[in-house]
Amino acid sequence: MTAMICEMVATLEDRLVTGEDSALRDMFDEYGPLVLSICRRLVGDDAEDVAQQVFLAAWRGRLSFDPSKGSIAAWLAGISRFKSIDFLRAKGRRPSTPDEHIADRQAVEPAVNGVVDQMVLASALQTLPPARRDVITLGFYENLSHPEIAARLDLPLGTVKSHMRRGLEAMQRELEGSYGRRLL
Repeated sequence: MTAMICEMVATLEDRLVTGEDSALRDMFDEYGPLVLSICRRLVGDDAEDVAQQVFLAAWRGRLSFDPSKGSIAAWLAGISRFKSIDFLRAKGRRPSTPDEHIADRQAVEPAVNGVVDQMVLASALQTLPPARRDVITLGFYENLSHPEIAARLDLPLGTVKSHMRRGLEAMQRELEGSYGRRLL
């Protein structure tokens, strides 16, 4: 009975790292739409095949997942990016000169990374409380200064600065899980 209660309380992250079989299914159910969306935007019609590779790689590499470095969503977005790049490289392989191969790789990676970056940033932004999300959105997407944000939201300037700093710190933690390094 106690084992059953502990199993019910265990988080998906814990279950994934310990290799519980149902964790893969639950991860797919919860994050499948995100992974499929990323893959669809990057590889088009072959998205389902690449998404399957993403979940297989995640399961095989589950011991490398560290919940303290970021969320499962950010980790899977990073895997999606790498698997999509691998797929596009493999699909584009043809007899070529070394210079063409380098040019192909240089053309594929920025495009893939740009799409994934946008999706990961949007996802990280959505994890924030509404007040912090609003401040960051106004600051970065509408290019407003702190005093302009304070006036628009009718908030004290110190609160705007605090929301901005704490929101960016939270997004940083979220993004580190996807990129494995400090970004902001």
